[in-house]
Amino acid sequence: MTEHMDKQAAQLPAFRPVRPSARLAVGGLLLAGAAWGVRAAWEFRLFLAGEPASGPPDQGEGVHRPLNALENSYHAVSSLAGGAVVVCGLLFVSWLWLLRDNARALSGQPPRYLGIWVILGWFFPIVSFWFPRGIVVDAFRAGEPGRKVPLSVEVWWGLWLIGMVSGVGIVARDTTDELIARAYTEVWPLLASDAAVIGAAVAGVFAVLAVSRSQEARIRAARAVPSAEAVGTPAPA
Repeated sequence: MTEHMDKQAAQLPAFRPVRPSARLAVGGLLLAGAAWGVRAAWEFRLFLAGEPASGPPDQGEGVHRPLNALENSYHAVSSLAGGAVVVCGLLFVSWLWLLRDNARALSGQPPRYLGIWVILGWFFPIVSFWFPRGIVVDAFRAGEPGRKVPLSVEVWWGLWLIGMVSGVGIVARDTTDELIARAYTEVWPLLASDAAVIGAAVAGVFAVLAVSRSQEARIRAARAVPSAEAVGTPAPA
């Protein structure tokens, strides 16, 4: 009996624990969302202070006036927010890679997306609009084809796209000094983009938890089947 059970255990796919990586990803999302909230608060402070009589920091033709204290602090806050996003990205991609590996073990099929796209899918033009979501969805549905994707995943991805394509969110086309100038004169588009980024971080927390719990349940079920067969009892439905 013991030898039979050992053979069955050896035949089980190698699953990696989901929970530790999911917790780190959640922590990274919360950190990034909080940091971006501070950034938004500084932009509103710039709006309330009003543009100095000397004009915007970037005065054109390569001329930059000295920054005041509030503008200097915005540079620091913006850099910290960017660092928080990098940390969040590393933790999220690590979780996504683990999720993909477990999904392959659950389904017994090669993933639809090559491993390189787990990282590069966020940066390549065009494909960045659907590859990352596709990897999450495929991992969620592994072993349960056709299952409805959690709403939190769709909300997360929708808000992420808004923050990305707005040009003032995660993928900003303006320099920090240009963002300062915009905060003085047209802060509301900046704050709307910031709200999308913060919302994406919050929705991302729920998406990570929902997908991770679903995969954990499927892994437990997969492990229970050979155990039930070893003792001659029906496997759980």
